[in-house]
Amino acid sequence: MARSATVSQRTKIKRTAPRGFLRRVFKRYKPHLRLEARGDLLVHLSCLLFIRRLAEESRTNAYENKCSIINKDHVVDAAKVILKKSRG
Repeated sequence: MARSATVSQRTKIKRTAPRGFLRRVFKRYKPHLRLEARGDLLVHLSCLLFIRRLAEESRTNAYENKCSIINKDHVVDAAKVILKKSRG
């Protein structure tokens, strides 16, 4: 039997940020970096906001191309637009 694409009622969704994983990654790639106590949460929030903007822009690109499925090309074009806007 095929697995359902929806989340079952019994499955509990994790609602906390993976702080240990984020700290480990920071220590591994930037050992000299000194973050404040909740700096990792700000980085996590920034990543989530970027992914949300990327998804919205990709959906808009797909809709403009009259495509019901978001393709790789839609995501790449959206990433170019978002990164250009966030440059400053």
